[in-house]
Amino acid sequence: MAIKQRKKANQPQRYKMHVKTGDTVQVIAGKDKGKVGEILQTFPKLSQVIIKGVNIKTKHVKPQQEGESGRIVTLEFPIHSSNVMHYSSKQNVASRISYSFNDQGRKVRMLKKTGEIIDK
Repeated sequence: MAIKQRKKANQPQRYKMHVKTGDTVQVIAGKDKGKVGEILQTFPKLSQVIIKGVNIKTKHVKPQQEGESGRIVTLEFPIHSSNVMHYSSKQNVASRISYSFNDQGRKVRMLKKTGEIIDK
């Protein structure tokens, strides 16, 4: 039986995801499959993302103050990051990413299918 090795207590745990806030992605699995949207927020520890216009749920909010009426709010809820893929708006195609170097020698993310550079 394998024993897990603990990291040193003073080192922070790193959580890496293939998407960042502001990326345009397409949902590739689930009830919203095929929808395209921009990532509003990421949760690296849970490996989840919130995408604009995807996984919308209605929430019934109780009145908080005297005389206020309750209301129904629609919110985007998180989905797992493995269910999204980078999307090229110019050529309307989803693609994986690769890493390359630009003219200044900086490492940038690039779409494999189109060669489009994602990072600014």
